[in-house]
Order: sequence, then C-alpha cells, then structure tokens
Amino acid sequence: MQTIYIRPIALVDSPQAEEGEAIRLGGGMVYASRFALIIRDGGKVVSRARLGAAELPSALATLPADLAAEASTQWDNLRKAHGPLVCGPRMIRLDQPQIMGILNVTPDSFSDGGKFLDKPDAALDHAHAMLSAGAGIIDVGGESTRPGAAAVWEGDEVKRVVPVIEQLAASGAAISIDSRRSMVIEAALAAGAHIVNDVSAMRHDPRTAEIVANSGAPVVLMHAPGDAGDLHADGEYRDVVLDVFDALRERRDAALAAGIAREKILLDPGIGFGKSLAENLALINALPLLHALGQPVFFGASRKRLIGALSNEVPSHQRMPGSVTLAIKAWQAGCQIVRVHDVHETVQALHVWRGLCDAALTDFSQLA
Repeated sequence: MQTIYIRPIALVDSPQAEEGEAIRLGGGMVYASRFALIIRDGGKVVSRARLGAAELPSALATLPADLAAEASTQWDNLRKAHGPLVCGPRMIRLDQPQIMGILNVTPDSFSDGGKFLDKPDAALDHAHAMLSAGAGIIDVGGESTRPGAAAVWEGDEVKRVVPVIEQLAASGAAISIDSRRSMVIEAALAAGAHIVNDVSAMRHDPRTAEIVANSGAPVVLMHAPGDAGDLHADGEYRDVVLDVFDALRERRDAALAAGIAREKILLDPGIGFGKSLAENLALINALPLLHALGQPVFFGASRKRLIGALSNEVPSHQRMPGSVTLAIKAWQAGCQIVRVHDVHETVQALHVWRGLCDAALTDFSQLA
C-alpha cells in the first residue's frame, strides 16, 4: 500500500520573501515555500520530489487518484487556520503560539516531583505565578509518565488533582488535565478543567473517548509507541518521522469516529516517549510536516532527557536554556501550544521571537 506525505522543507519569515510563493503554515506566524512530496510503499520511501509552493498543485494533479486525493487534503491542511480553543469564559487563540505551564502534583515527576504534592497553597501560588508570567493554560498532572515511574491508583490521582483544579477554575484560569485514566479525566472536567491532555492518545482507557466526546472538551492526543503498561516500550521505527505521522493520523481518525469534533483535536509527537536521541531530534526537525494532518500541533520537550544528553548530562533543573531553545524551534515550525516548566523565560523568548516575526511582515525593503 502506498502512502503520501507533504513535508515543508523551507520556511521563510514572510510571504514577500518569496514574492508571494509561500503558504501560511497552520494559520500561524510561519510561512513555508518549499516542500518534499514523499511516497512510501510498504513503509519504504520510493519517491521524493522537491517542489516550490507554486509548483505543488500541478504536481498533485499528476498522481494516481487515491494518492492525489490524500495529497490534496494534506495541501489544504497545511494552509488550514484553526479557531480558538474555548476554555470556559476564556478563548485561547491558535493564530499565535500559546504557552502551557506545567503543574505536577506528584511525588516522582522527573523534574519537579514532590514540590507541590499535598501542598495546595504552594501549588496554587506556582500556578498563579505562571499565569502572571504569561502562561495561557495550566496543565495539572497527578501521575508521572517518566520511564520506570511507579503506577498510581486512580483514586490517589483524583485526590491530587481535583482540589487544585477546583481552586484554579474559581480564579478563571484555563486548565488542562494531564491524565490517561477516564475516572480522573471525568473528575477533573467536573471540577472545572477545560482540556484533556492524554499521553496515551486515549488508548489506555476505552472510556476516555466517550467522556471527551460527551464533554465537548478539546483533547491532546500524544504519540507513544508502548501499550497501556509501558508507554515507552516498543519504540521501533522504519522512519520515525513518517511512522509517527501515520500513528497520529490513526489516533485522529479514531477520535473522529468516537464523535469528537475535528476542531477539538490537537496532536503531539510525543518527544521523549519511546524514542532515541536521534529519533527525537529527527522528529523535532520535521515538526512542520504534522500540520498536514489538519490539527493544531502541541509540543512538549521542557527539561527532557534529550537536553541532558546533548549537554554533558546536566540535571533536569538546569535545563532551562535547552528547553527555551526547543520552544523556539517549535514556534519556528508553527506549533500552536508549547508545554513548559520555565514560563517566565519562555514567554520572554516568545515576545522577542514574535517581534522578529512582526518586523519581517512589515519589512518591504526586499521588494524595492
């Protein structure tokens, strides 16, 4: 069976840099001018052509009917603008990057485990500090998903997250629940959470899809190769970029089949989950491809192991500079939401990056 992919391979600051021959990627602040048109057969790449934005539509017209239809859909998806996420009274716009602040109420998360467990005042103070620093969403999690983390009883997970969510909701914050268990997700939504962030892409618990569909909440579907027991297991890829693309397409389609609205689905490549250093880096470099799936792209690599691997094994609490670098890379790829620990520093970087983007759009000297 043949499959086709349209991967952006050249990004520019503004459409005028290419005299209009560039597309606005994912309705955001990044433009793509050249693309790789890739065909796989049985998992093996059999064709790769490089085309400009003006050349691509005519090239699609020469493809066999089934490939042409999928490629046309991907071409439309790459240019698709996304409406805002509705989070109670708040609207989270997706035509510009948004920062999600991480709040772990766990004893064993890899970076900040134990800092906020059973300390509701400290957890809320930290959440409000992240909101004040510019986070648009707070992601509350009660289970560590690092490799080798101990399993958590869902009742304990509920007790950890619900009190914090209730108080954050009372303050008007936009809240995400980071969980893969339907009981926890249901309790969190009832307590005032607005978004479901499921690292198993709703594979862990068969009730999750029904709960999400009935609630109308947006859901983040993350790629992880392992099953319910160990999300990091079975990370074997023929081509990690295209394999992850295919897996996310399958989970998107499963969510649609479960009755979840198309505009409520976000996709996350799952950096650090069942992937080697080289595979993580390849995925990060290929992030623009994910816009071809037609959903907002969610990115989380804050303080992750790959930063330590590239930085003389620096401990997690000293990985802020690397985390900010990866956030910038995600914005340059058009990712709509970036999940981070270091909100103040990341927001400052975002303001500078946005200033550069705005200046590029208003710089007409290259047309003179």
